[in-house]
This record gives sequence, structure tokens and C-alpha cells, in this order.
Amino acid sequence: MAPIQQALERALPRQHRLTYKRLLLPMILLALLVASDGTRELTVNVLADAFWQVAAYVAATLAIYHAISAKLSQGNNSLSLLLEKSARFQVIFASAMGALPGCGGAIVVITQYVRGKLSFGAVVAVLTATMGDAAFLLLAAKPSTGLMVVALGFVVGLLSGWLIDAIHGEHFMRPDNIQQATNTCCDKNHPPALNQPGVRLQGKFWQWMLLPAITIAIMGSLQIDTDLAFGLPAGTTAIAGAAAAVTAMLLWAISRDVTDYESAVSEDPKLRTANLFQRVAQDTNFVTSWVIAAFLLFELTLYWNGLDLAKLFSNWALLLPLMGVAIGLLPGCGPQILVTSLYLSGTVPLSAQLGNAISNDGDALFPAIALAPKAALVATVYSAIPALLVAYGYFFLFE
Repeated sequence: MAPIQQALERALPRQHRLTYKRLLLPMILLALLVASDGTRELTVNVLADAFWQVAAYVAATLAIYHAISAKLSQGNNSLSLLLEKSARFQVIFASAMGALPGCGGAIVVITQYVRGKLSFGAVVAVLTATMGDAAFLLLAAKPSTGLMVVALGFVVGLLSGWLIDAIHGEHFMRPDNIQQATNTCCDKNHPPALNQPGVRLQGKFWQWMLLPAITIAIMGSLQIDTDLAFGLPAGTTAIAGAAAAVTAMLLWAISRDVTDYESAVSEDPKLRTANLFQRVAQDTNFVTSWVIAAFLLFELTLYWNGLDLAKLFSNWALLLPLMGVAIGLLPGCGPQILVTSLYLSGTVPLSAQLGNAISNDGDALFPAIALAPKAALVATVYSAIPALLVAYGYFFLFE
């Protein structure tokens, strides 16, 4: 097998070698589509629901988010001076950055911490407040619940950060070698492993798909039969959604090498030259791929085994909040998107979602582990404590 594998790797362009790429998920989906009538219909429905009900809304939410972020980033302000003067404001700033959907704000805070400009309480605050890319999914699918979870994360992060600084002081666990941390800090604006043509193709895809996708998504949410409304044969919208979902996953799969755990579960880094639609596409396709994996896990388990995960988990209700918190301790946004997908499908309760949202650190934990591993470990443990309190508090009070 080894000589055959080596020959394939030499023959194929690097970005298409299955050894390094995320092509496994779309290939499994394509296999399921042709395997049997049962899995074919099930897979088409899962893909269509994931695209029209999730990807379209996530892309629209991301487009608004990135457009506003680009406007707010223009111009100078006195934020740096204010941060230097007040440790209490540092925690407020960190909690606000963590509450922003996605991982960008949390990574900024971690970068400033390793450069010696923010307190350890700010690190705990941002890791507690952040929900990573799972926030986009929750906001798109359940806006009111998403806003509640984001606001709760901000408040819990703020109180946790202030408490940590009050106990340990603002200079607790500051990096000893700030210059080294500054020079070695990972810069996600210069990713060496991105396939730039793949990124551009993703951007073009969503540039053309965003408006029709959100239109059909809204019509579906209003219980309008789109096939009937457009005079199409029954099932056309579902097939089109499935095809679009597979296309989105294929574009995501060929855009970056998978060389380690981080490259598999974290959002793709953004090129400095990436335009609005490229940024929207990278995050949307990443979220969509993990959502499809979660939806398929749920539906195929029920189809093949007759096992209802929601009923199964209900027998372990007391452990579900702990499960949410434990998965949140894993670095990266992928596992957290799985938990949010399970919550949206009704498989796990809100208490598990709350515990996961507060305990998860998203992609921000990767630079923290690389540059300040001891501080990252301690901060993760600290963020798990309020996560357990909130999750089980909600569980016993409301569930």
C-alpha cells in the first residue's frame, strides 16, 4: 500500500491529495446519495435543510457582520490608551470582544495578552464570553436564543474576569518574555496552507448564491412551497439545496490542507486581501460542513439503528450539561458547532448548550496554547467553573 500511496501523492496536485484534505465528508455524502433509496432520500433532505435553513441564514448574518466590522475598523481611536490605564476596562473590552460572534475578537485579546498589554483576568473574560463560530449558527437559527446566550456570555465573562483580577492581581501570569511572544505570535492574516484559488472560488460561489439562497430560505421559513411558487417539479428545491450544500463542502474541503487537529476543527485563516464574500464563504462553508456532519449523525443513527438520540440522551439528562461543558474544553469551533447542531435538532437541552457556550474557547485557545500554555490551561479551568454553575443552575431551575 505504501508505494501505491506514494505514487498517488506524486501524481496528484498537493491540494487534491486525500491524505491531506477534508474531502472525506463530501465523498461519504456522495456515496450515501447513490447507495440506496433510503439513504438517498434522507441525505438529500439533510443536505437541503442544512443549506436552506442554516447555510443561507449564516451567510446573510456573516455578510452583515463583516460589513459592519469593516466600517468600524476604519479610522483611529484612543482605545489603546484607555486599555493601558484601566485593568477594569481591559476586562470589559475582553468580554465584549469575546461576545462577538466568531473567533476574531478572542484571538485579538489573546494576542494582546501575550504582548503584555492585557491582564490575565481579561484572558479569562474573553475565553468565558466567546462562543466562536457556533454563535453564527445559533443566531441564524434561533436569533432570540442566540442573543440571550451571547449576552449571558458577556456578563459571565465580565464578572469572571473582574473576580480573577481581584483575587490574583492584574499582573498575574503575565508572559516573562513579551518580545518573544510578540515575534512568535501566530498571524492568521498570513496563512501558508491556504489554497488561494479555492478561497476565491468559495467567494464567487456565495457572491452569486447569497441573494437567491436567502430568498428561498425566507420563503421556506414562511411555509411557502417554493417549487409550487416558481412552477417547478416537486422536489426541485430540495435537490438544488443538496447540490449547493455538496458544492459548498467541496470548496471548503479543497481550500486548506489538514495536517493536524487545529487545521481540521478551526475556521480557515483569512487572507489579508480577502474580500467580503471570501470571508463570508470561508466561515459559512466551515459551519455548514460541521452542521451537516451533526445532522447526518443524528438522522443516520435513527435510520440504521432505530435509535432516537433525543430519547437516549433524556435518560442521561443529569449528565448532559456536563457533556456540553466537557466538549467546550476542546480547542476549535468544530466540536462546538456539533453541540449547537444537536441543541437545534432538539437532541440536547438548553442547559447543555449554555454550558458549552461558556466553557468553549473557540479557535482562540490555539494561539494561547502555543504562546502561553500555562496561562491557557489555568484560564480554561477557570472558565469551566462558571460554565458548570450556569449550566446546572439552568438545569435545576428550568429543566
